[in-house]
Amino acid sequence: MDWSDRGLIIGLRKHGETSVILETMTENHGRHLGVVRSGRSRAMQPTLQLGNSVNLVWRARLEEHMGAFAVEADRLRAGRLMASAMALHGLHWLAALLRLLPERDSHAGLFAMAEATADHLDDPAIAPELMVRFELAILAELGFGLDLESCAATGERGDLAFVSPKSGRAVSRSAGAPWADRLLPLPAFILTEAGEERAPIDDAEAGLRLTGYFLRRDLFEPRGLSEAMGPRDTFAREARKTC
Repeated sequence: MDWSDRGLIIGLRKHGETSVILETMTENHGRHLGVVRSGRSRAMQPTLQLGNSVNLVWRARLEEHMGAFAVEADRLRAGRLMASAMALHGLHWLAALLRLLPERDSHAGLFAMAEATADHLDDPAIAPELMVRFELAILAELGFGLDLESCAATGERGDLAFVSPKSGRAVSRSAGAPWADRLLPLPAFILTEAGEERAPIDDAEAGLRLTGYFLRRDLFEPRGLSEAMGPRDTFAREARKTC
């Protein structure tokens, strides 16, 4: 069996004397692992770096086998991103989020978002906003999406300013005002399309607090993975420092 696809490198580990096991998020075949023969050679090292995009051919005798990858460079962004502490922690956090997805399940939309986020992880003006949008997409894909269409209390669609930490539903400014200290702020940029306006750093941080609450409660703590959120906290701190 074999297939060809594009992939974003999210992990590597040694295999034998000269090879590596490559973990990628692919466009059409989901999160996938495979052996890369001679993957630790000098010729392959610049390509096989966290955050790079590659062209892949996967081959195995049976579909359930791990199989082997033939790898060619596509977009080698890792060298640039590793020069930024914010981007480096952002890459590790992006990989941790993608590992929540079941192996070999196709998520073409998430793949495109992951690549777009990786492209800008060294840009503090936009990286936090892109990360918030990606985290919202991960929550939705895994069945824990926030309901931000209308107010949970009144049904109105305008002036949404809060999110209930219990239900994950939006609350309007007027309905939520008496309980504002118990609700999570909803930054305005989350309700707009990406690229319509650049979120101020304070709004981006509020967005990270919002998604972080639900990620920790619904995805990481139930799996015993709270420590895996460490790169996210560092990413947020570095974003604030560089603004």
